[in-house]
Amino acid sequence: MTVVERPRALADQIRPEPSFGKRVGHYVRRHPGGVLGSTLVLLIVLIAIFANQIAGQDPTALNPAERLAGPSAAHRFGTDNFGRDLFSRTVHGTRISLGVGFGVSLAALLGGIIFGLLAGYYRRLDAPLMRLMDAVMAFPGIILAIGIVAATGQSIANVILALGVVYIPRVARLVRSVVLSVREQAFIEAARAIGVRDWRLLGRHILPSSWSPIIVQGTFVFAEGVLGEATLSFLGVGPPPIYPSWGTILSEARPFIREAPWMMILPGIALTVTVLSLNLMGDGLRDLLDPRLRRRA
Repeated sequence: MTVVERPRALADQIRPEPSFGKRVGHYVRRHPGGVLGSTLVLLIVLIAIFANQIAGQDPTALNPAERLAGPSAAHRFGTDNFGRDLFSRTVHGTRISLGVGFGVSLAALLGGIIFGLLAGYYRRLDAPLMRLMDAVMAFPGIILAIGIVAATGQSIANVILALGVVYIPRVARLVRSVVLSVREQAFIEAARAIGVRDWRLLGRHILPSSWSPIIVQGTFVFAEGVLGEATLSFLGVGPPPIYPSWGTILSEARPFIREAPWMMILPGIALTVTVLSLNLMGDGLRDLLDPRLRRRA
């Protein structure tokens, strides 16, 4: 091999970092489930934003004369045991579910990032903070959430608080594992050697290295928050019954499952599609942000 050919052969072996557009195109081809999930999540968000225009009726308007009416032109998916339009209640329930899911995800990420950074960076805080997280995880999640709501009262804010506390340990353990590996790297040691303060190291160097797994975990917590809110509402300890939550609709439909099965169909489908879409989107984001996938693109 000549001197000119050798650098050229070495250059052929070095694969340049693919662009973001190429990675997205590779992701779309290889992971149609992630694309489907993201598209459905976007559609659900639009339904929540334009719920008033889509529903067309007041979800809380009572009409006892049309109690348990089947699907018709006036009520596309029938009415419930109080004569309320089920289609309108399900559409407006999208706002409750997405709002609670987003709030739970935000609360869990905020608390989990703080606990995870402190436990992973400061060795003396690692054991006590992780034992605290283990103690929280020792309780069944739904039982702990019910206890918190029972102690604080029924409201949307308290449901978000209860479910956020349940999911904080999962995020904290994930962040801690990333911080434990990042804090020993050479650039962190160099920054520490020149006198960079701890808070700056955590905020400017260590935390950005954790964003990819945190974002993916956030989508899964979002889905679990939606499902957790529906579970609490079904058990009667979620948001007040005045809010058209999917779990509340399903709970009210349970005694009439034989007489009016349509009361469960639409909210059940909405809950299933929403949770499935968020999980598909999370799987797609995990693959998109995976550096190994980036190298194969």
